Amino acid sequence: MYNFEEELGRGHFSIVKKAQHVLSKDMVAVKIIDKTTLQDDELDHLHHEVRVMKLIRHPHVIRLYQVCNTNTKLYLILELGEGGDLYEYLTKNGKMDEPRAQRLFRQIAEAVAFCHQHHIAHRDLKPENCVFATRKHEEEEETIKVTDFGLSNDFKPGEKMKTACGSLCYSCPEVLLQEPYDGPLADIWSLGVILFMMVTGRLPFQEPNDYQTITKIVDVKFEIPAFVSNECKDLISRLLVKEPSDRISLAEILAHPWLEGVVINLPSATPYANGRPVISDEQHERILATMSAAGLDPTKVTAALDNRSYDYLASTYFLLAERERPSFPVLIF
Repeated sequence: MYNFEEELGRGHFSIVKKAQHVLSKDMVAVKIIDKTTLQDDELDHLHHEVRVMKLIRHPHVIRLYQVCNTNTKLYLILELGEGGDLYEYLTKNGKMDEPRAQRLFRQIAEAVAFCHQHHIAHRDLKPENCVFATRKHEEEEETIKVTDFGLSNDFKPGEKMKTACGSLCYSCPEVLLQEPYDGPLADIWSLGVILFMMVTGRLPFQEPNDYQTITKIVDVKFEIPAFVSNECKDLISRLLVKEPSDRISLAEILAHPWLEGVVINLPSATPYANGRPVISDEQHERILATMSAAGLDPTKVTAALDNRSYDYLASTYFLLAERERPSFPVLIF
C-alpha cells in the first residue's frame, strides 16, 4: 500500500514518516500514533482531531486521506507539505514582499474562514502550522495550507470557550488573562500575528522572557515598521485589537483594500451527495480502470466513495483523482 521513507518528525506520542503510495506514486505523510501511551481523555481528543479533519476539506487545509486504526496504533495518511512551514521559511529568508504575502495570507484566511463556517475554531494558528504544498516558492501558483487541528474545537456562535491553549506569541490578550473567549476571534488575532511576521520577518510581541511578552500582548504594544504599506498597516491594526468584538471579521479581512484584486483559484464549496470530486465521467472511469488493473474491485471503490470512507480504496481514488485534476473542488462531509 505505502512504501515508508525517512522520518519527518517526532512528538510525545507520535512519529511522522514520509511514504509513497504504491499505486499512484504520490508522496504522503503518515502520522503514527501509539495509542498505548495515551490516557482516555487524550484518546478522546485524538478522535476529535480526526473528526475535524474529516469535516474540513478545503484546498488550503492539509488533507486527511486515510485512517487506519489497529489495537495499538492509529495511522493517519495525510497530504504532504513538501515545501516546509512558513516559520521555517521566514526564519531562513526574512520578510516577504507584500504581493507575495498578499497571495499567501489570503489563502490562509480563506482556509480559516471555511473552518469558521463549519463552526471549527483552530486555536493554534501560527506560521509553524502553515505549510507550503511544494518547494516551488515565489511563484504565482505557490500554495500554502493550514495544518495541525490538535487544539481545534467546535463552537456555537456567541458561546465562549474556557480552555486556554495555543502558543504564547500568537495568543490573544483574553486567552492569556484566562478569561472566557470567543474561539473565532482568538483565531483572528493569531492571523494578525502571522501577517505581521510575513511582512516584517519578526514577531510583534517577543521579549526576553515570557512575563514581558505577556505584558506586551495584554497591553497590545507593537510597532509596525515604516516600510510596510499603509493598507497593510491598517489591516494589521484592525486584527491586533485588544477588545475581541472590535476585531475585523473574516469577511472584512477578505474584502480589505490590501487584499483587493488578490484572486486565488478557490473551487466552489458546494456539497456533493456522493462524496466524489467533480471530475468528468471519463476521468472517473479511467481511475476505476487503473484501480481494477491493480486488483481493486470497482464496485467496492464506488461503495467506499458513497459511504465517505477513509479507507485505502477511497484514499487511492482521491490520490489518482488529484493527478487527473489537481484542483478539483472542495468536498464537505
